[in-house]
Amino acid sequence: MAQQQNIIDRRKFLSRSLVSGAATMGALSLGASKTQAGVAGKPAPSTQGTVTDKAPPKSIIRNPIAVSTYSYWRFRDDSKLSIEKCIDLAAETGFDGVEILHRQMPREDRSYLQQLKRRAFVNGLALCGFSTHQGFVSPNAEERKRNIDHTNHTIELAYELGIPTIRVNTGRWGTVRSFNELMAKRGIEPQLPGYTDEDGFRWVIESLTECLSTAEACGVTLGLENHWGLGRTPEGVNRIIEAIDSPWLQATLDTGNFFEDPYDKLELMAPHAVYVQAKTYYGGGTWYDVDLDYPRIAELLHRHNYRGWVSLEFEGKEDYQTAVPKSLENLRKAFG
Repeated sequence: MAQQQNIIDRRKFLSRSLVSGAATMGALSLGASKTQAGVAGKPAPSTQGTVTDKAPPKSIIRNPIAVSTYSYWRFRDDSKLSIEKCIDLAAETGFDGVEILHRQMPREDRSYLQQLKRRAFVNGLALCGFSTHQGFVSPNAEERKRNIDHTNHTIELAYELGIPTIRVNTGRWGTVRSFNELMAKRGIEPQLPGYTDEDGFRWVIESLTECLSTAEACGVTLGLENHWGLGRTPEGVNRIIEAIDSPWLQATLDTGNFFEDPYDKLELMAPHAVYVQAKTYYGGGTWYDVDLDYPRIAELLHRHNYRGWVSLEFEGKEDYQTAVPKSLENLRKAFG
């Protein structure tokens, strides 16, 4: 009997609640009708300027900041740290992720790749980029094929590491043999005798197209960098990207590889950017030095809704132990 009485009481409560709710809704509806129609012959108040008429607030972009292992290694015999050590230092310094320089890897076997992936994981870091080297500016079809195969191989390495993008290059003519001399000439070199830039662009476009099926199968986006050769100018990079017209080939934007009018040139590349490499030069540049305004660069990229990674490439002469933390602080302030 007590159980039956409880059931009856609950039904009465629910019934009263529904009646009460209906009355409340009716009152609210009536109030709304009076507001819309006006009261006592007075016009309804205007709703202009209410919050519903305002544009949605502009979203805040805070880019994650990574460090390239190149920042510690820098092709210098006195600072060639292991990738494992670079990952540990990145975590201690406070970075969000690590970009791996392919040429720094002593091995490529699957066991080593998984060790690197675990090293990053236990340090709370993402492996976010893979900086690779290739060159397609060659009249030799076999040479281009070797570089296509190499690029497909590095795509597969990135897949094994869980890295979503790799840096790719156009390559260059190679008529200036020494890199130091090339930098002294500000990245400009003559074409091979008998060939033109038009030949070079055709070779690069055909070669990168050969890599797209592997990129798509692995889910790895290729980022064509403004990195000498036919990629020395934003127009050259954009020409290749737009000719291929694939979501699997976009741009890696290097902030330090434009010597003149860098901001105008970065602006031209920004719509295609999927990855950013941010140069700093504490202690003076190894080959050159570009004075970069990172708040201005961040504002430029955010206008183009760039939300991806910003990866430090420290290229100065100062000791990495002081220069890399200063670089991170600089980038955090600029990119949020």
